[in-house]
Amino acid sequence: MPFDPRGFVVDRDAQAFADQLLALSPHDRARIAELLLASLDGYEPGAAAAWDAEIDRRGIELESGEVNSISGDTVFAEMDRRLQK
Repeated sequence: MPFDPRGFVVDRDAQAFADQLLALSPHDRARIAELLLASLDGYEPGAAAAWDAEIDRRGIELESGEVNSISGDTVFAEMDRRLQK
């Protein structure tokens, strides 16, 4: 097995490698996930922060009463209705 200078043994078997990764701290796993996502085509570096801001904005709108929530059942029923046209 190849040896990483930081002390990690890198196993070529994907499950064993995944097990090693899952043993890392949540912070290290998040950083690795970020690096892997960045290696994919179509990855947008600011997307997570933009979604966090959008979630915060929508939460504030709901709490202030500026907008009203709609149940999931209502949303899906409306989608079904529109798709039936």
